[in-house]
Amino acid sequence: MSPVGRPHAPLRVNRRKSYVSFSRAEPSPRYRELLSMYQTVHDEGLPGQNISADRAFSGGSLKRQMPLIRGLIRATGAKSILDYGAGKGGAYKARDFKLKGQLVSSVQDYWGVDQIVCYDPGYTPFSSLPEGQFDGVICVDVLEHLPEQDLPWVLEEQFRYARKFVFGNIASYPADKVLPNGENAHCTIQPLEWWRDAIMAARAAAGSHADYLFTVETKEPRQILGIKLKRASVFRNISSRADWSRQS
Repeated sequence: MSPVGRPHAPLRVNRRKSYVSFSRAEPSPRYRELLSMYQTVHDEGLPGQNISADRAFSGGSLKRQMPLIRGLIRATGAKSILDYGAGKGGAYKARDFKLKGQLVSSVQDYWGVDQIVCYDPGYTPFSSLPEGQFDGVICVDVLEHLPEQDLPWVLEEQFRYARKFVFGNIASYPADKVLPNGENAHCTIQPLEWWRDAIMAARAAAGSHADYLFTVETKEPRQILGIKLKRASVFRNISSRADWSRQS
């Protein structure tokens, strides 16, 4: 999906900002602008960054979240999954690959589900809105690409699609990718508390009883013996269930 925040602009956090109410029927002008840009990137890639069209938002980042998602599927007995913001869904095309030392024949086989549906408005083959509900809704590395003012209706929509659980992975740091207009691909960079409030509000607005787990990823410096090392990923969880809320 989409972005903002200049490549090296200082991080600005505003927890009190309020917006005109936008919706699926009437998204913000910024959402429309970014959606058009993402459609172009899916078709043409990012030549200035040596990223071809087939590699642009390919959906490959799902792989590292697969074991966690399988745990949620097993905990809830889910049999159908909606990947909301799937990109090109590249992970679902893979066959006979290694994951944590295990040979996996396919994502669907690894998860043990009957149905996986991909949705991404920026990629034409997956751009049609899904119909009905799904046991689980997953959203990997997507929400930070959306304008802040559109997140309420997007999160609410995800909860409306879900019968049993919603899972999301959110990056809370600038992206490596820069969009054709020079803006950073991560347009909403907010702290854990902000995301917790947004998620709880969306679930309540949807009238949903689905459980949820969202992991918020930050990049934090590591030191050993006073020597600064490369910034490492730290994951902190937001969940409706205590047994899902342990930090990873």
